[in-house]
Amino acid sequence: MSSATFQTQLPPGRRHLVTPEGVDLQVELADVGTRIGAFALDLIIIVVVFIAAAWTLTLMWTESAFTLLILIAFFLRSFYFTLFELGRRAATPGKMMMKIRVAARGKARLSAASVFARNALREIGFFLPIGFIFGIGSGGVDGWMSLLAAIWAGVFLFFPLFNKDRLRVGDLVAGTWVVRSPRPLLAADLVETKLSDAPSASDKFVFTPTQIDAYGIKELHVLEDVLRARDPQVVADVAMRIRTKIGWVWEMGESDYGFLKAYYAALRGRLESQMLMGVRRKDKFDTR
Repeated sequence: MSSATFQTQLPPGRRHLVTPEGVDLQVELADVGTRIGAFALDLIIIVVVFIAAAWTLTLMWTESAFTLLILIAFFLRSFYFTLFELGRRAATPGKMMMKIRVAARGKARLSAASVFARNALREIGFFLPIGFIFGIGSGGVDGWMSLLAAIWAGVFLFFPLFNKDRLRVGDLVAGTWVVRSPRPLLAADLVETKLSDAPSASDKFVFTPTQIDAYGIKELHVLEDVLRARDPQVVADVAMRIRTKIGWVWEMGESDYGFLKAYYAALRGRLESQMLMGVRRKDKFDTR
């Protein structure tokens, strides 16, 4: 499904995000406080895991235990954020708890290269500045060096406060945003509330299994956002694309929004029934 991009003036904190299908969605940037909260939760998780590992290794102390503990600390510091953000939710446990996630700027797909880049710079964007700040005044460092270290640390630490997209250095280099998470993919409330108004005779649609199977969960997510936004131009264009894709014959008086409502409900029901059978069809290219 596809749509033309309609660039409009957005409220502060909201940005355009165009999906690979061409649908212009709007995302809300996560505020700095939420990002700090998510990061703090992740740090707590890392510390708890490290302490649990240290306690376990203490009980079974061997000559290699200390080396193993160093490796665990290195793994947690270097790969914790990257591995979670490479996952389907593009979010660490802390981000999931704060209902935010990482997204690519200007495109819908978040690449592995972007995730690696943004987290590789976390070292110079957080850990090294913090180390400098706590190390200032010790080790015989002169006043000018201490001042320069404090300025350098401050630039990295407070960088998100001085740009409109709230980007840290890693986000700037990797081409990413941190945004508020969208609603769940198979959101029942869309059918039960927003789509619950009694349909007219022209809005009653029956789809064949082949027509429903034209799309998967990824497209359902896009369709859900289109229905929530209710932009008439986008709704009309997406409805036309779906009709063409599934070979639907348009009838006189047929509502574009009603058509999308019905197709969303049918597709959601189909995908949920497949998931109950252990089949998770990711997108229209997934042939399962």
